[in-house]
Parts: sequence; C-alpha cells; structure tokens
Amino acid sequence: MLNLKQSLITAAGAAVLAIGSLAQASEYLVSTDWLEENLDRQDLRVIEVSVNPGVFERGHIPGAVNFRWHTDLVDTVSRDIIAGDDFQGLLQDAGISDDTEIVLYGDTNNWFAAWGAWIFDIYGVENVRLLDGGRSKWEAEGRPLSVRPSNYTAGNIEIGEPNLELRAFLPEVVEVARSENPEVDLVDIRSAAEYEGRVIAPEGVNELAVRAGHIPSAVNVSWGEAVAEDGTFKSADELREIYAAAGVDGSNPIITYCRIGERSSHTWFALSKILGFDVKNYDGSWTEYGNSVGVPVTNLAGTVWGGQ
Repeated sequence: MLNLKQSLITAAGAAVLAIGSLAQASEYLVSTDWLEENLDRQDLRVIEVSVNPGVFERGHIPGAVNFRWHTDLVDTVSRDIIAGDDFQGLLQDAGISDDTEIVLYGDTNNWFAAWGAWIFDIYGVENVRLLDGGRSKWEAEGRPLSVRPSNYTAGNIEIGEPNLELRAFLPEVVEVARSENPEVDLVDIRSAAEYEGRVIAPEGVNELAVRAGHIPSAVNVSWGEAVAEDGTFKSADELREIYAAAGVDGSNPIITYCRIGERSSHTWFALSKILGFDVKNYDGSWTEYGNSVGVPVTNLAGTVWGGQ
C-alpha cells in the first residue's frame, strides 16, 4: 500500500495531469510532446493532410488516417470545397464521432493541414486542433513513424450546413477592391515578389494567372512571418504586433488570400484561431482573381500582363 506521502504525491500528479489536459483542450494547437503522449487515447483521431503523393505511405504518425487534399477535401468536378454529405462520410469512415478529439498535421509547412482545419470549421466540427510545427517538426525530433494503415470502426458524427461566413467569394473581394474606403482588411500572404508583381507564382508551380500583382488595398504579410524557425506559430503577442504593423489589428473583418488558398489557410488559422479575429479565407485567391475579366489589379513592378 502507498504511505501518506506517496498518496499525496500521486494525487498531486493526477491533478496536474487533469489540469494540463483541461488546458490543452481549450487550445487550438497541440505540441509534438503532447501528441506523442496521447497517441493511445481511443477518443483521439490524428489526421494527416499532405499535398505530396506518397508521403503518408512512406511513414506517418502512428494511428493517423490520410485525408488527401487533392481528392478528399475538395470537389473533384467543380472548383469547390468538399460537399457536406461527402465530408460527413469521410469523417465517419475515419472513425470520428461527436466526442472525438481531432489533431491535424501535414507536410509543406502545415499549409494543407490548416486548409483542413478551415474545412472542419466551415462544417462546425468541434475539438479540432493543429499539430504545431506539423510533420517537419515531428520528423526532425525523431518521433515514431508507421507504415501500417489505420482502420477504425465507423463513427457516428453528423455535420450541419456549412458556415459560409468563413469563406470569401470573388464578388465580395471585388467589392472591397473597388471601394474607396474599404471596411474589410485584405491580407495577401504571398511572397513580396508575388505581391509586387515581379513573379506570378513561386518557381515550379503549375497554377498560374495571366496577370501579376495584388488586389487593391491588400497589405502583404507573408505567411512565414507567423512562424518560428521550427515551423511553430509565434506567440499571440508576437503575431498581434506583426499584423498590427501592417495595419491589421482586428478592428475590421479580414480576408486572407494567396494563390490557391492553402497558404492563406495558414494565416487564417493564425488570425482567427490564435488571435480571435473575424477572418474569411478567399480560396479562389490569385488564380481566380488574376484570371478574372474586369477586376482591378495593383502592380508595383510594371509587369501586369503575363509578367510583361
């Protein structure tokens, strides 16, 4: 039997664990330490959302299921997000129920995992968190990977109608672009070269626009300014200072955009989930806007049309 001192130590330790669990449940990020310690929980589902083919199959966080961004989280016929019925079926097949805690992670700086978090938010799924630092941090720390597929008993989660207040569409963005005194802050999270119009897209990508530049009134805060060297998000105070320096302080609604909506999902997460601002993600982004007829473009490099 435990003596009194050992009993007190054990009780104190249990209380600390309970408090830590409660604190973790109130956050939208989990650390790699926390995730590895909680992988055996039956009410936890880890989901990888990566964009590079074969990454998941070569090794993934043990117990994780694979949501393929190109086919699982988007409509494969229309340029659109996944339909509600399809999303509900995807979640149920992954063994997700209403009380399941969900952790998302992925490759490429967690961009597509953040897209996943945005989709989960649109459909009102709760208890969703992002692995801070994503796949890169997990691998850099030498944490376990598995090649075994994960199969779970079907879950019973049911989702409602999508909350389109989290999503910006072209007409709304054009209205802001044409406004003399816009009451919405546009945040272009692409590189300075893309924003200024020196390039249409990063080298090596296929999704292009015929025009270069940015949406009028948009400020440029590259997604990378929100993270530390290890890919984890900077503190709320640091983030608030970074965006305030660009004139974005949360006093106006915000629309984020990039090229196809994945990098802007990352900034959407920082602004909405960490800072609590009112934010929409414009997933049409520059490949829609820069290819649209009759919309204004600001170009600082003098290369408006096709880089000419």
